[in-house]
Amino acid sequence: MPVYTYSALDARGKETKGVVNADSTRAARVKLRQSGLFTKELLETTAAETPERNRRLTLLQTVRRVRPQDITVMTRQFATLLAANLTVVDALTALIEQTENRTLQRTLIQVRESVLEGSSLATALGQHRRVFAQLFVNMVRAGEASGALPLVMLRLADFSERQLGTRKKITAKMYYPLFMIAISSLILFALLTYVVPTVTTMFTKMHGTLPLPTIVLISVSNFLQAYWWLFGLGLLGLFLTVRQYGRTVQGERLFDTWKIRAPLVGKLALKVAMSRFTRTLGILLHSGIPLLDALEIARAVVDNSVLAAAINTARDAIREGADIASPLKASGYFPPLVSHMISIGEKSGQLEDMLLRVAESYDNEVETSVEGLTSLVEPIIIVVMAIVVFGIMLAVLLPIFELNTMVR
Repeated sequence: MPVYTYSALDARGKETKGVVNADSTRAARVKLRQSGLFTKELLETTAAETPERNRRLTLLQTVRRVRPQDITVMTRQFATLLAANLTVVDALTALIEQTENRTLQRTLIQVRESVLEGSSLATALGQHRRVFAQLFVNMVRAGEASGALPLVMLRLADFSERQLGTRKKITAKMYYPLFMIAISSLILFALLTYVVPTVTTMFTKMHGTLPLPTIVLISVSNFLQAYWWLFGLGLLGLFLTVRQYGRTVQGERLFDTWKIRAPLVGKLALKVAMSRFTRTLGILLHSGIPLLDALEIARAVVDNSVLAAAINTARDAIREGADIASPLKASGYFPPLVSHMISIGEKSGQLEDMLLRVAESYDNEVETSVEGLTSLVEPIIIVVMAIVVFGIMLAVLLPIFELNTMVR
């Protein structure tokens, strides 16, 4: 369907610009008129743009994908507009004008056109699964069905902002340790490929037997100097092999099990998954989505095949008449806090509130765990680097000590 850029006046006489999808120029003017806009100028983008500009826009759309930050900002703006009693079409029109991401803007245009053609907002959003997640679409569908779309969108905006904030905190905390690892690796590589060969050149001219640490150091240094590219290819090959194996069912299950069982990082990954699961399930139930459907959506949010399989098993047991807490506890992957609080919520009739409280608790634990992990990783990196540098120094100094002994 062609895309047109337009310049129009609204009911107050204010000029507005944007883009619209339509089968023809006439259909585009009709759609703008239905939206309360009086067209001043209407140009088809393919005719208004030069081939060079079209290539730049295509490249820009390829590079600028829709980021989680873009969706979060859009959700908050959409919720605010709906809370101000704007219609869905008017709110989408305002979002299209405010959105800077071209890919998201074009997606919203298509969503608005589908709504104008009679589709529900959830159905229109569901046609763009690469942009809008299943959770987003189902929350909107529940809001439309209950007649409380503004309230549901506000909850969804709060949820998106909290998830984005948690992700940013974890990422920010990991920047410094990763930076230290990268710098330490570069320093070690420079020592082995430049400094060590310069210092150990005279050792190769010695007729005596060199100490074992020195021989190992010279061998490693020579290998890196001559075959550093082979070392890089080996790391790349290992990475590709592991990634390919991780895409298989067996590999995915093995890696996902390791993620939640590994020392140090395993508990953190499990807490993040529990926070996502309980908050998503609580918000979905609060929005009126049935339990089995909510579990199906929450299953995809945990981003772990092992936990997803446990949730799926619990879902089957619940369908047969079981409670929620028992099958989750029996899986062995869900911490006691989750199963106990769910059990209390079921008995008291406050399951949604209990789930959200558990999510709050895990969010706080995640932040504390990340701080503790980073404070532990930093001295470990320093100690490891100190040991490696000490080993290099020892391997260099041992022949010198032996040479002094021979001279005496």
